[in-house]
Amino acid sequence: MDQSNIDLSNIPDRLYYKIGEVSQIVGVKPHVLRYWESEFPMIKPYKKDSKQRLYRKRDLRLLLMIKKLLQEDMYTIAGARQVLKRMKDQEASGRDRQLYFKFYQENYKAQLRDIKKELLEIKKILS
Repeated sequence: MDQSNIDLSNIPDRLYYKIGEVSQIVGVKPHVLRYWESEFPMIKPYKKDSKQRLYRKRDLRLLLMIKKLLQEDMYTIAGARQVLKRMKDQEASGRDRQLYFKFYQENYKAQLRDIKKELLEIKKILS
């Protein structure tokens, strides 16, 4: 399950959403959102000085994913937490792989340029 697959196109594009709006979008009551916040540490809405929770689109995606895991896929809270942790770990290892290959590719290109330069010098000497 990929977070990017969750469609948020019909949601107004804003920086922050209040808990009532998020409750309507996700389809659960505000107390459920507060409970999920206590059970899933990756949900971290911004809290104003007035302690009002303000959610971002990233939070909406995560909440919709949690709802799907719990209500449609029938995971327990602990099971859903494990699924999300695995996804986060896979995402991190994917980023690590991408960084490694990017470094390797850049290093490889630099080595090829050096070889080409040396071959051109040898060709010049032999001519």
